[in-house]
Amino acid sequence: MTHHHPRSDRGPLRRRPAGALLAIAALAALAGCSSDDDEPVATDATAAPATAAPPGTGTSELAISEERCAANRAAGTITYISSFDFAATSAIVDVVVAEREGYFDDLCLDVELRAGFSTTNYPLIASNTAQFSSAGSYTEILNYSVDGAEFVALVNYGKTPVEGLVVKDPAITDVAQLEGATIGVKGDIPPSIVAMLSAAGLERGEDYEEVLVEGFDPLAHLALDIDALPVYKSNEPGQLDAAGVEYGLFDPAELGIPGSFGIIYTSAEYAASNPTVVRDFVRAALKGMETALADPDRAVDTALAQIDVAGNGSSLTRAGESYRWTRESQQVLDGNPGGKVGAIDPAVFEAEVDAYTEAGVFEQPPSMEGTFDPELAASLYAEDGTVIWPGEG
Repeated sequence: MTHHHPRSDRGPLRRRPAGALLAIAALAALAGCSSDDDEPVATDATAAPATAAPPGTGTSELAISEERCAANRAAGTITYISSFDFAATSAIVDVVVAEREGYFDDLCLDVELRAGFSTTNYPLIASNTAQFSSAGSYTEILNYSVDGAEFVALVNYGKTPVEGLVVKDPAITDVAQLEGATIGVKGDIPPSIVAMLSAAGLERGEDYEEVLVEGFDPLAHLALDIDALPVYKSNEPGQLDAAGVEYGLFDPAELGIPGSFGIIYTSAEYAASNPTVVRDFVRAALKGMETALADPDRAVDTALAQIDVAGNGSSLTRAGESYRWTRESQQVLDGNPGGKVGAIDPAVFEAEVDAYTEAGVFEQPPSMEGTFDPELAASLYAEDGTVIWPGEG
């Protein structure tokens, strides 16, 4: 998760979807395979020849074929760069759990984890310096899909906005009461907040003022001469509660504003060139999310271990990460009542684009063509809602 947001006044988006369409076609061909027939499932009688696993924490023998294993290893080191340290948040904690539990090793993928920042990662993915990352929202992906850069969303865990708007005065109970307010923003105001204010009749640039605030400390921010502060519902409110601060909170999701969060993406070029690697990376990440949802405390422990390895430059704490994952994991489950957590629902993205276009986040409706794969994640789930894993079942 990142505390920085793409600018929403970037102007009309320019799409060059040829590469993205090729990537979607390649991934869709794989997703269309029945169950998992592109990788034989080993049984006691038909187990694939033993292949030594690379160093890691996996505990099971590799069950994919030697050919598939060799192809995955031939891809070399695969770099995942996170969007906000290794916080216990969707599209980060699942990948961290997958790495530390050995799920990537089991699929012969050599994955390197690097800490990054959401909005600075897009050039790294576009240039193939890193191969996978996490996006704050689908809108963020669209905002950075300019000047020939093409990205493909592969997984979407959160089907509603993750942001909220804290107000200093808890007596403010209607968004419309914020007319004339000063809003502190970290980099930029989140599109979901722009849409929520717009729905209340408050237009950006006219009905409220935005001022930049530094750092990520909500206590310091609310001590400034501002009236409201965009936050992540799974983060800053916990800090304010712990400090005994009274505040009000407007939740775009509760007010019917569409949105998304927790998205894993890659470049269209990498997806087209490495479809089986992409498929297995997504499979391992989904398995990591399955594990993280089943045992939230262990997921937080795992995230903290990786945070420490990376030096904890963001000063993340156990209390903060526990609060974050407890709330966000529930939001993920609430947004995926039918199971197949992480599967992309095109209607979610379409509603987001429509609402944000109406609110002026987009000057005109951007092209969505080739910017997400609606089949891949869904195809990796069995009928009972568990991730299909080679060698099981």
